[in-house]
Amino acid sequence: MKMKTKDLKILLYLGLTALSLFMLVPFYWMVISSLKLNKDVFSIPMTWWPDKMHWENYKIIWKKLPLMTFFMNTAKLTVITTVIQLFTSCFAAYGFAKTRFKGKDLIFLMYVTTIAIPWQVYMVPQFILVSRLGLNDTHLGLILMQAFSAFGVFLIRQFYVSIPDELCEAARIDGLNEYGIFARIVFPLGKPAMATLTIFTFTNVWNDFMGPLIYLKTKELKTIQLGIRMFISQFGADYAWIMASSVCSLIPVIIVFLSCQKFFVEGVAASGIKG
Repeated sequence: MKMKTKDLKILLYLGLTALSLFMLVPFYWMVISSLKLNKDVFSIPMTWWPDKMHWENYKIIWKKLPLMTFFMNTAKLTVITTVIQLFTSCFAAYGFAKTRFKGKDLIFLMYVTTIAIPWQVYMVPQFILVSRLGLNDTHLGLILMQAFSAFGVFLIRQFYVSIPDELCEAARIDGLNEYGIFARIVFPLGKPAMATLTIFTFTNVWNDFMGPLIYLKTKELKTIQLGIRMFISQFGADYAWIMASSVCSLIPVIIVFLSCQKFFVEGVAASGIKG
């Protein structure tokens, strides 16, 4: 019986390893394509290892387009939006999880239900509103549109529910107000959920294409995703340069994920099964 269990574990590990390698194939193809000539990217039969590595592709992309400007714009939007979402989500989640007021559950249910509404449904009214406020073709308009997240409130609220109410009650007896309880007790204990929300928000905002495409017209305000699209012209596309710039744009996301992965699994597990 023990041998069968051991054999099953070995097969499971081998299967997971094979699946992990299979999932990495698109990333490998992207990286290796960035080191080819444009005519060799979609060559038949496909070459998994080119005869010559064209590292100059990574120099060319920085000369062809102002990618540094696009990177700085994307970093600005992503960092500010992520920070604002963290604070707004944490404050709202604390209110829904640790305070008592009439209609709390109903309001929370109505707010979370908005997650099910696709962005395409309210895209046009949102565009009209932003235009009338004079925030079209500005970074501020994009930041304000993504400053609040129903998903973030739900994620962090589920984690805050798992924090014992006795800690908050003891703090109230000691004289702390709600802001003090949030800042000194609940907020520090919510690091796993905050790390999880940071990864999701950072990735979504960094990779957002439709939002900047609709709202940003000025070249100096555009993001890296719009910059990559500039390698596609009316008569063709420079796929090797597109892959090289895509690899560069992926690096910040990987860094953020590796920085927060310590809390990521804990945050997802706690937010998903508790409360």
